[in-house]
Amino acid sequence: MSIRTPAVSAAQKFFALATPLSLAAAMFTGLLATAPATAADKPAATAAQRTAVRAAPLPRIADLPASRNDAARFLTRAGFGPTPAEIDALMVQGYSAWIDRQFTLPATSHRAYWEARDAAIQLATPGTTAGQDQVWESFWRQAVTGEDQLRQRVVFALSQIFVISAIDTSVGDQPRALAAWLDMLGANAFGSYRRLLEDVSLHPLMGLYLSHLRNQKADTTTGRIPDQNYAREVMQLFSIGVVRLQPDGTPLLVNGQPVETYGSADVAGLSHVFTGFSYACPAVNASCFFNGNTGGQSDPDRFFKRMQAYPQYHSMIAKSFLGTTIPAQVVADPMASLTAALDTLAGHPNVGPFLARQLIQRLVTSNPSPAYVRDVAAVFDNNGSGVRGDLKAVVRAILLHPQALASPGATAKVREPVLRLGAYLRAFPHTSDTGWWRVGNTDNPNASLGQTPLRSPSVFNFYRPGYAPAGTQSAAAGLVAPEMQLVNESSVSGWVNYMRDNLTSGVGQTNGVVNGVTLNRRDLQRNWAPEMALADQPAALTASVVEKLLYGRASAGLVNEITTAVGRIAIPVLNAQGTNQPAIDTAKLNRVRSAVLLVLASPEFLAAK
Repeated sequence: MSIRTPAVSAAQKFFALATPLSLAAAMFTGLLATAPATAADKPAATAAQRTAVRAAPLPRIADLPASRNDAARFLTRAGFGPTPAEIDALMVQGYSAWIDRQFTLPATSHRAYWEARDAAIQLATPGTTAGQDQVWESFWRQAVTGEDQLRQRVVFALSQIFVISAIDTSVGDQPRALAAWLDMLGANAFGSYRRLLEDVSLHPLMGLYLSHLRNQKADTTTGRIPDQNYAREVMQLFSIGVVRLQPDGTPLLVNGQPVETYGSADVAGLSHVFTGFSYACPAVNASCFFNGNTGGQSDPDRFFKRMQAYPQYHSMIAKSFLGTTIPAQVVADPMASLTAALDTLAGHPNVGPFLARQLIQRLVTSNPSPAYVRDVAAVFDNNGSGVRGDLKAVVRAILLHPQALASPGATAKVREPVLRLGAYLRAFPHTSDTGWWRVGNTDNPNASLGQTPLRSPSVFNFYRPGYAPAGTQSAAAGLVAPEMQLVNESSVSGWVNYMRDNLTSGVGQTNGVVNGVTLNRRDLQRNWAPEMALADQPAALTASVVEKLLYGRASAGLVNEITTAVGRIAIPVLNAQGTNQPAIDTAKLNRVRSAVLLVLASPEFLAAK
């Protein structure tokens, strides 16, 4: 698909498709220049030193934003993008009070939205039901219009650490439960990590995705052993990672080499814990364990209710892992084994720095300094009141850390596609013709975002936390750019063409007849009147667009280039008869669309600082 608007020749300079990795390096080199994430070869801290690190208070920061641009940058980390009203509130409340208020806002129920849509769909067209699209509707509706911005942003971050994917049909075929998964993450976003880990471990969708639902104890007669999938991933991805860490997140080195956190024996030992769990069901029998029903009866909520313990399928042997042994049981007790195992994982010294680094990467910067990771990990270890794993305190520490609130050059991360679209929709508010926010599936990298929430290609998310694009200066400098794993020929051109189409036609799926009205246009529409009023002033139009999307950090070169390109789009002079007004309006609208597109295609927008 080619780009045809008059000003797009400038956009093409940003997106030379012949050499995508060179392009990516050109876009982001220098924008990610913060402290390298390389490991220092230094001895492990003593217990006394670790205690001192945990007790060290965070440095004091100025609580009121110094400018509206500073407020806007903060809101890109704490939500899906700033709006004028949110900036106004932050300027008055200050960072701490704004966060405190967000903590008090009730969690939005995506499942309740899905169920309401399902009822309406069945009423309108008997025999049909809601599906995955209605999960994305709820996600985008809350991301763009929801008041609980911080919770929803943390939910999105957690969904990329504790990963399930609707690409797997066992998950994707249960959209109501998928919406409930988002609710579960939302309920835990400001709660206890230990509780989150248990809710994740017992969620049926995770059980289906990582195959520990219906996991049985070993059988020496048949040679069956417990499935080890979840035992491996709960350590590797959800708790402790693969190498031992120091409190600042750098690897613990022995003789210059990193130390593994677990081995195959640990996986095997832990796998026995995750046996004997299956669907919530009216009975605890074989039919319920294997099929989720008994005598024709099943729990309609079995795909999101916590998995039920079935002692007859649980391993009673001693379970050894990570230096811990759960004694053999006289009477099988799956929950006792699970409690002991999760307590061990949640109490491991790796969890604080391992989780802290990833949450910082998702919210603030791809390359947090060791001091940043250390300070947040210390809060994970002790929230100041002796509580470990307080995610509310962790989120606060991440957002209020001096590195997060420093000048724009101190932090940077590539905006992943979902966050780009969210920032655009909040900067230029759209209305939904149906009220349903029908953005739909955005998997296609050629014609859409190349990313849909909860549809990552694997349990390893859309991109790896330590990904460094080969052949770039960032990689040579020891920096990572996780979201760059999504950058390729298709996604680079796809983003520009997708947003060009969105600017031309609106965002989302095309509506037919809604409430008796034939619409035949995309669901999300923008009234461009505020920008149209500036269209005859290229510099003023560019300044307005840049302010909404770049928060005062546009380079003079970018501003000049966009202003020049916009000015080259000729606006006809109104003729005496006034018959060419439509042509004038079209030219003005083309100026507006071109200005917005060129900012959206710019390196300054694609890398949030």
